[in-house]
Amino acid sequence: MPRTSDARERLVRNAARLFLTRSYQTVGVEELCAAADVRRGSFYHFFPGKSDLAKAVIDLHAAALWTRLDAAGAVPQRGDAAEAAARLHAAADAVGEIQAGFEARFGQVVGCPFGNLAAELATTDDELRAHLAAVFAAWELRLADLCRAAAEQGALRDGVDPGLLGRILVAQAQGAILLAKTGRSAAAEIPRALHQVIGAHLRENA
Repeated sequence: MPRTSDARERLVRNAARLFLTRSYQTVGVEELCAAADVRRGSFYHFFPGKSDLAKAVIDLHAAALWTRLDAAGAVPQRGDAAEAAARLHAAADAVGEIQAGFEARFGQVVGCPFGNLAAELATTDDELRAHLAAVFAAWELRLADLCRAAAEQGALRDGVDPGLLGRILVAQAQGAILLAKTGRSAAAEIPRALHQVIGAHLRENA
């Protein structure tokens, strides 16, 4: 019998799976409770509504992304251009690893958890839109910090705006994931596209 102590975690993790492989709108509270083996009353004990559960799902995926990006930023820092470039490429690989994990689990690229929800809800639920916007902004900031460090170490081409490059990389990731999802292409194509964009902004010998 499942423990009530982990009922909230089961709800969040099962919702993460169902929202990713189906959609937010098509999955109801009854199905979420059944998948998590949690009573409906327990659902509302943890979450006032389904949108509150969606926020917890967003936070779960964000924590996983931050962990991988933090690891990318922890590449040994010698303070040179090559090392700065390696950290940027490691950030691209971090996105690819997450998508490859989804592909291995579900048999295909199922999209970005943030992008999927944003496409579905940004014009219908302003509270969830704002929650997603904060995640995208934090993602951009983390990449911009890596780009800024790369600029300081002479790895970026002259005239490259680190903040704008961080935004471009998030946008590229979203576009590559969407195209892989709709075109049924391999997850490996996603980091390949990011590496191309990064390479185009690096100095020739970085």
